[in-house]
Amino acid sequence: MSYALRALHIDEEERFLVRVAWACYVEGMTQGAAAERFGVTRLRVNKALGEVRRRGLVRISIKSPYASCAELESQLKLSYQLTEVHVTPRADRPENVQLLVGTALGHFLRDYLANPSVRLFGMSWGQTLNLATRFMEPLNRKDLEIVAVMGGLSKGSEVNSFEITTRLAELCNAQHSYLTAPLYAGSRESRDTICQLDVFRDTITKITSVDAMAMAAGDISPRTLLVRHGLPKGVSIEELIDLGAVGDVLGYVLNARGEPIDHSINEKVIGMKLSDLKNIKPVILAAGGAHKIPIIKAVLIASLIDILITDEDTALGLMQTE
Repeated sequence: MSYALRALHIDEEERFLVRVAWACYVEGMTQGAAAERFGVTRLRVNKALGEVRRRGLVRISIKSPYASCAELESQLKLSYQLTEVHVTPRADRPENVQLLVGTALGHFLRDYLANPSVRLFGMSWGQTLNLATRFMEPLNRKDLEIVAVMGGLSKGSEVNSFEITTRLAELCNAQHSYLTAPLYAGSRESRDTICQLDVFRDTITKITSVDAMAMAAGDISPRTLLVRHGLPKGVSIEELIDLGAVGDVLGYVLNARGEPIDHSINEKVIGMKLSDLKNIKPVILAAGGAHKIPIIKAVLIASLIDILITDEDTALGLMQTE
């Protein structure tokens, strides 16, 4: 597109800025090469490019399905003070969202767990974390230990914390350990008694001392693992919803503000407390889907995590509820 000058005057400064921008952004020149072409220093070129951006003289258009993801990553990171955000392109069908987010988590863990400074890594349960282990390339980290940060289900399932922890450890050629207790005790008193037993106290100390951890989130509906197989006897989803529940993390049922609801279920969790998350850096949440927006939003409001891995439509939903 051609632009006419607004007056019979040539702005040499703007002309120089545009020539530098064209050389660097369109022709792909390095700042050093551009400096040589225009007979100026690299510092002058660097400042020119900064001025170009400040004046809005250049608009960069990225033709890729990842372009909008990158923008959402930046927005979410800023809005919720996160250290990292990874957004996958939108799925072709809603049922594929979990697959995409799980794959993204698997790729993230492959790079993250290759870092030798990570020695103790925690995993919760859920289908998203299960899928991550299906799409992660193997590592050789004999000095790494993978630990389940939640109690397990008595019913066998590939998305149970025991199976996920074992599978990730095998992928990393690492050690692994479990919290060999149910997710919920029968009462607050029995939970306190269990947690004071030497075998469980030592394990809980370990899981609250992990270098980093990954967790999933579930909504309050029959589609989630917790509602299908994990709720204590006599607890219904209707009573949880009546108390403002929007979902759970680590077995704790939260309201829209990211606070545990006023229900005895939250007094029966065997394992780490939500407050323990403040001392673990980073805490990674991998979750996606329209039905999970309320619980993901709640986790973000409560500042329980440092890294979010989600999909494009979920990310859009999180920003729209700002």
